[in-house]
Amino acid sequence: MQYGFYFDAEKCTGCKTCQLACKDYKDLSRDINFRRVYEYSGGNWLAIGEVWEQTVFSYYLSIACNHCSRPVCVEVCPSGAMYQRPEDGIVTIDEDICIGCQLCHMACPYDAPQYDADKGHMTKCNGCYERLAVGLKPVCVEACPTRALDFGPIEELRARYGIFEIIAPLPPETFTAPNIVVKPNPKSRPNADRTGSLGNPGEV
Repeated sequence: MQYGFYFDAEKCTGCKTCQLACKDYKDLSRDINFRRVYEYSGGNWLAIGEVWEQTVFSYYLSIACNHCSRPVCVEVCPSGAMYQRPEDGIVTIDEDICIGCQLCHMACPYDAPQYDADKGHMTKCNGCYERLAVGLKPVCVEACPTRALDFGPIEELRARYGIFEIIAPLPPETFTAPNIVVKPNPKSRPNADRTGSLGNPGEV
């Protein structure tokens, strides 16, 4: 069985409650965010004669580790610290044997593994598997006030919500086969889009 996340871009308001709940629950330092909320925006106003037309768009995207089916972080880890749990496909890390080389961070297109300088090793989202073991959802999912997030077996999520294309600014899913279902909003752009840019690069 493979677990994954669902994200609804129509419901997300960019409030970052999911991000803050994760930081609080995992007791993360100021510079580490297992879940990040991206703002993607672009477009312009154009004067056509005396009429103004606009192509402005903006939307949010809440992303953590996508627990990929082809996790490149696991492939490049020289110590075997990064691994994929066979029972649920969750990608996690054995912090006791991690050497902090940061190769996993360099390989991951989603910036999921993050180096904790205080601990001297890599850290990352583990899907709150300790909560799953007692029948609870990850803390980011339960904290979302608009219910824009969900987590569970990826085939069940796809059956419940549908199969949607990955949207910008995410990379193509062909790289790592991420286990995430993203419901776009009417302003969402495909992942190959280059008309927009990150509106909050300092936060992510």
